[in-house]
Amino acid sequence: MPELQPLSGSRLRLLVLASTYPRWRGDPEPAFVHELAKRLTKRFDVTVLCPHAQGALPRESMDGVGVVRYRYAPARWETLVNDGGIVTNLRNSRWKACLVPGFVLAQAWAAWRLRRKLRIDVVHAHWLVPQGLVAMAIQGVSRKNPPFLVTSHGADLYALRSRPFQALKRLVLRRASAVTVVSSAMRDEVARMGPGAGKVSVLSMGVDLVSRFTLSRGIERSGNELLFVGRLVEKKGLPHLLDALPLVLRERPDVVLTIAGFGPDEHGLRGQVDRLGLAQSVRFLGAVPQEKLPALYSRAALFVAPFVKTTSGDQEGLPVALMEAIACGCPALAGDVDGLQDIFGDLSSECIVDPRNRRVLADAILRDLQSGAAACKRTLQMRQHLVEQLDWDRIADRYADLLTGLVEGA
Repeated sequence: MPELQPLSGSRLRLLVLASTYPRWRGDPEPAFVHELAKRLTKRFDVTVLCPHAQGALPRESMDGVGVVRYRYAPARWETLVNDGGIVTNLRNSRWKACLVPGFVLAQAWAAWRLRRKLRIDVVHAHWLVPQGLVAMAIQGVSRKNPPFLVTSHGADLYALRSRPFQALKRLVLRRASAVTVVSSAMRDEVARMGPGAGKVSVLSMGVDLVSRFTLSRGIERSGNELLFVGRLVEKKGLPHLLDALPLVLRERPDVVLTIAGFGPDEHGLRGQVDRLGLAQSVRFLGAVPQEKLPALYSRAALFVAPFVKTTSGDQEGLPVALMEAIACGCPALAGDVDGLQDIFGDLSSECIVDPRNRRVLADAILRDLQSGAAACKRTLQMRQHLVEQLDWDRIADRYADLLTGLVEGA
């Protein structure tokens, strides 16, 4: 691949720092950072710096975004990020902690080189740690410091709660030019941490409500299919849905559960399905590309997202799959974690349940399956809120305005 050259023209130059990012086109890994980055190319020259993974190109252009993937270990060991996320991978494989110093230092070195070579005007760091630390570090060694925005997505704020990590997060919040979080509950959490609260705004990731996640007129909605979409990790709460399913099947033996996702907990979940005798009622689809998700959302009778707060404190920020389902008109239930009121609004009491209580979860599922048209009508109300507040083009414009304002105020 050719070396990147300094960008030309009068447009501002934006460097995006990320950990989770598509490894290739059609990658089932979460793509929200790329979805934002590609929309920011309307007003910025955008370069994304993210970790390399086996099978990915070191450099490429994706939808007008220059993508640079830095190496932090031999190819077969570059497994810190994908298939579960950093927090989950560290919890499940302790040895991966050995990868962290190289992961951070290699990103800092690559970011510093890109900052100089491309004459970057502003930096957007996704996640407080480690990307926020990297953005702060390259400020400290530059004569002309580009301002930086840091965005917290949830795991970086709620998990990693030891004193050293809390101190590092506070340091990033103090040094950042601006901070965004993806839900109002996260803004309150940052305020409890102290420093930087005055520079925090709520600005979520978005949903493509125009061309991808739309109301389908050609797919008939099922009357008995439950749908789960997401990584197979602890905070998604899927074991609680499986525990509740036998109670649902006693009343509705025709119900089936479709699971679209992959992750480190898959083996344990399949074992749970076998122990509960659910093999005929549950199907695992594995990783599903983004372009195939709308058909699943449009067909399902009910999207169930039994989110929980983990023992480490990790929990969802503002779950994209939940917003996608609602955007496709799919009725939804979700676990009782902070921030979901931003999606459900006045309908929160009808849509949020305690998934750890399998009787309560089963009753809510049966109620929504029975109500049918009423649940769909409720969902259309929520979809209108998404259109007004969370459409990707609106979100991208707000991020672009914020980033431009940081440069103008520097």
